[in-house]
Amino acid sequence: MNMSGGRGGTERLVVIGGDAAGMSAASQARRRRAPGELEIVAFERGHFTSYSACGIPYWVGGDVPERDRLIVRTPEAHRERGIDLRMRTEVMEIDVDRQRVRARDVGSGAESWTSYDKLVIATGARPVRPDMPGVDAPGVHGVQTLDDGQALLDSLARARGRRAVVVGAGYIGVEMAEALINRGYEVTVVNRGSEPMSTLDPDMGRLVHEAMEGLGITMVNDARVTGLRTGPDGRVRAVATEDDEYPADVVVLGIGVRPETSLARAAGLPLGRYGGLLTDLAMRVRGHENIWAGGDCVEVLDLVSGQERHIALGTHANKHGQVIGTNAGGGYATFPGVVGTAVSKVCDLEIARTGLREKDARRVGLRFETVTIESTSRAGYYPGASPMTVKMLAERRTGRLLGVQIVGREGAAKRVDIAAVALTAGMTVEQMTALDLGYAPPFSPVWDPVLVAARKAVAKVRAGTG
Repeated sequence: MNMSGGRGGTERLVVIGGDAAGMSAASQARRRRAPGELEIVAFERGHFTSYSACGIPYWVGGDVPERDRLIVRTPEAHRERGIDLRMRTEVMEIDVDRQRVRARDVGSGAESWTSYDKLVIATGARPVRPDMPGVDAPGVHGVQTLDDGQALLDSLARARGRRAVVVGAGYIGVEMAEALINRGYEVTVVNRGSEPMSTLDPDMGRLVHEAMEGLGITMVNDARVTGLRTGPDGRVRAVATEDDEYPADVVVLGIGVRPETSLARAAGLPLGRYGGLLTDLAMRVRGHENIWAGGDCVEVLDLVSGQERHIALGTHANKHGQVIGTNAGGGYATFPGVVGTAVSKVCDLEIARTGLREKDARRVGLRFETVTIESTSRAGYYPGASPMTVKMLAERRTGRLLGVQIVGREGAAKRVDIAAVALTAGMTVEQMTALDLGYAPPFSPVWDPVLVAARKAVAKVRAGTG
C-alpha cells in the first residue's frame, strides 16, 4: 500500500463519485482555479461517468437506441480539462483526522492512500434490496447506474422466457414496467401500496393504475413480497407474495433507493433520519469546514414542510455540484432547498407532483383543504385537447399553497412548474389566481387548469374560515 501526496504549494480536491454531483463539482472547481492552484482527483468505481441515470429506463425500453447517448462527458474529456479521474477505483475508507482516503483498484485489488485538502462526497444512492430469499439470484436487478442498466439488458438477452416481474411501483418501477412492455415482455408489477406511484395521493395513483392496465401491465396492489424462487440453475423463476406466486424470467427491483453513505457513516460524519448526509446551505457537511457532499447521498431542506428529506433526482445533484464546485474553488454559492417537484410518464399519460401530499401535510401537523378539478390541455374546441386532472392542497385559514399533483395527457406534466414556482415563492392560492400565464387555444383554456384548481381552492379556504 502506498501513499500519494499533493504537489508542494498546490491544494488537492478529492472527489468520491463520478456522476452528476461529483463531476459537476469537479468541473466547476476547475473553471474557478487552474491546475497549478488546485489539483483535482476523482474516484469512480464504475465504468461510466457523467451520465443520465434518469434515462436508463428509456434506453432499456429502446426509446434511446444507444447507451452512449446517455453519457454527457467521457472520462477522457474530464482528463483533458485537468481532472485526474480514476475509473474502476473504489474508495474504501475516509480518514477524516488525517485528511486522506483509501482507494482500491477494482481490477487489480491494489490499494493506496490519497491525501486531500478538500473533499467532496458524491457517493449517490443504492437500490433497496430487501433481505429475503433469492434476492441476489441471477436475473434479479436493481437499476441505478449505467452498469446496472447494461447488466439488465444482458440478462434480458439471456432470459429463456418473456415474463418480467417488477417489484415496487414508484418512479423506477413504473418506468421500468413500461420499458419491459416495449421490449415485448409480459409484465406484472407487485406493489405493496394500495395504488402505484406512492409519491401521489391514492386517488391520483388510481389514474396511473388504470393507464398501466391499459398498456397490458398486470397490477398487483396491497401485496408484500416474501421471497424470490429460483430454478435448478440458480436463476430467478418466480416472485412469491403472501397470497400468490408470479412466474418471472427476470425481476426488476423498483422499490426505491437509499443514500449510499456507508463510507460517511464509518467516518463518523453526520447523517439524518433517512440516512443521508447533513449539510449546510453551502453543501458543506455539518461540522466539517473542508468536506462537502451532494447528490443522492444527502438530505435536503423541504421548503414547504421545513423538514429535511431525501430526494434522489439528477436536477438536484447537478445543482449541488455547481454549488460545491463554486465553494471548493474559492467562491460562494448556496442551495436553499427543494419543493419536491418530479414528473414521469406511463406511455402517453403524464404524471407530475410538487410540494406535499395529504399524508405529508398531516405528518408535519398542517391543517389543509384539498380540491380536485377536471380540465383540458387546450381550449376544449381546439383539436387535440385532452383531459387533465389537477389536485391541489392549500393550508386552511392562510390559503398558502402546499402541493399540486397532475395526471393527464400531452401538456399536463410541465404545468406543475407553475406550482413549483408558486411554492418556492410561498404564494397563496389566491395570489396564484392572478398569475399572468400565457394563453392561446392551442396551448391552454382561457383559465389554465392549475389556475382553475387555485380558484376552487380559494373558495374552499374562504368557506372554511367564514
